Amino acid sequence: MHRYRTKTCGALRQDDVGKTVRLSGWVHRVRDHGGLLFIDLRDHYGLTQVVADPDSPAFKAAEKVRAEWVIRIDGVVKARTPETVNANLPTGAVEVFVEQLEVLSAAGELPMPVFGDQEYPEETRLTYRFLDLRREKLHRNIMRRSEIISSIRRRMTGAGFFEFQTPILTASSPEGARDFLVPSRLHPGKFYALPQAPQQFKQLIMIAGFDRYFQIAPCFRDEDARADRSPGEFYQLDIEMSFVEQEDVFQAVEPVLRDLFVEFGEGKPVTEVFPRIPYAEALKKYGSDKPDLRNPIEMEDVTGHFRDSGFKVFASMIAADPKVEVRAIPAPTGGSRAFCDRMNSWAQGEGQAGLGYIFFRDDGEGAGPIAKNIGPERTEAIREQLKLRDGDAVFFLAGRADKLNAFAGQARQRVGRELSLLDENRFAFCWIVDFPMFEWNEEEKKIDFSHNPFSMPNFDEAAFLALDPGDKETILGIKARQYDIVCNGIELSSGAIRNHLPEIMLKAFAIAGYPADAVENKFGALWRAFHYGAPPHGGIAPGIDRIVMLLCGEENLREVTLFPMNQRAEDLLMGAPSEVSPKQLRELNIRLALPE
Repeated sequence: MHRYRTKTCGALRQDDVGKTVRLSGWVHRVRDHGGLLFIDLRDHYGLTQVVADPDSPAFKAAEKVRAEWVIRIDGVVKARTPETVNANLPTGAVEVFVEQLEVLSAAGELPMPVFGDQEYPEETRLTYRFLDLRREKLHRNIMRRSEIISSIRRRMTGAGFFEFQTPILTASSPEGARDFLVPSRLHPGKFYALPQAPQQFKQLIMIAGFDRYFQIAPCFRDEDARADRSPGEFYQLDIEMSFVEQEDVFQAVEPVLRDLFVEFGEGKPVTEVFPRIPYAEALKKYGSDKPDLRNPIEMEDVTGHFRDSGFKVFASMIAADPKVEVRAIPAPTGGSRAFCDRMNSWAQGEGQAGLGYIFFRDDGEGAGPIAKNIGPERTEAIREQLKLRDGDAVFFLAGRADKLNAFAGQARQRVGRELSLLDENRFAFCWIVDFPMFEWNEEEKKIDFSHNPFSMPNFDEAAFLALDPGDKETILGIKARQYDIVCNGIELSSGAIRNHLPEIMLKAFAIAGYPADAVENKFGALWRAFHYGAPPHGGIAPGIDRIVMLLCGEENLREVTLFPMNQRAEDLLMGAPSEVSPKQLRELNIRLALPE
């Protein structure tokens, strides 16, 4: 017989009744029923009920075991009586009567129990992550993550992509976030950087002639944590393709993601054909370039109805600034003063002046302060434009679009959730396209890249090269061949058709304030490669962690990551970041200059 087990704790069934088996695992919990001991024994594969009665030679040993002790038992499989069958457990029709019990490892007093699904402070969970990972839900999430990644690999190779690994130690690159730097012992005063993404490497792979690349790539960025962003490191499905246009990338990636979500979505509907939504339209309709399309509410511009109207607050703003607009947020079924006042109070709690509103009574009459001020004719015109019915409401926000969008999008989501309009049981995908290539940096009074500096401008090449750097209006109107993929209001990825022409690359960086020598120094490998025959190419990089988070129904990446850091980018389990010895610092020629 095997030293530790002949079966796993999830394998026993009715067919095993009468067999002598050996199981090893963790004591999930112990129950004493009047001298009859029941031990739930757990391993990676499942849970089996083990029974010891006073006549068993293992009874004395069984009395001593406690939660999370690791034990080995030998015993006979017996059928449970009909009234004790546990239909929720795969092994619930049988139990094992113990004949021998060996303690393989005792456990001390637990800082947090594994049994049950209670919430515990993040500090406790992350310090004792090895215990946290034993809990059923988290264990299941991590196994699902493994299955999802395996499925992605099969789908990508099946679609004709090849998996390659790119370097982890590389050069620092200005890609939007702060780099993690690694000092070089052999080259004093110089540093490697951990890659924020394999961006330049995957482009070089295309220039090297490999055509279709993918990688489950680790990425490192020294940025603050959020629920949907891990501090320090994350993984992405990195993809690049040669001789493609934007639509070719969509046609390659869309089936992989759609079918993946069908496979692991537990029957939830998945968008069949992902709609393409221009960036400017997304901001107008949803107040966000990451719209949650489970929410049916679409905002509309109703500026014309308030121009020269009796609602002086909005009318005066419109008269004073031609860039001011009034945005309407329809609220189907929200037509009561109580709901409208509740939304107004919420807006004030968010630091806003409030939310203007009109609600329509069952008799069709528009009510509320705005309706009184603009009159019945304008109220009816708004109702017709938004196709509102009796019992509906509409909320209003006014201001410049760039100042308005974020809160308008927040309010749209709030209305949708408050009125239970969101279809929570589906995965709603879309592509966001036509991003601006450049944006104005008000703080530094200069033009910056808006999204990705390696993108090809969607602009006539000769006209782009001839652009006057002072032609701010034209430059800020240039769109890029960039795109995002969004699911349920979460951005899964950004991508682009890449800039593969050195003269276009130089011009784009010059517009953003980078001199030619800086481009050659910072992006030397790409710069040189572009001079030796670069194919048109493009790609994308959906976030693995966010995909798994959505498919596991979680709202925090911590619940789908094996060993996450806390919100302060600390690894409480391993004690990182940590101090190093003076000897190590001397070897690296580093002297600390700590803040006082």
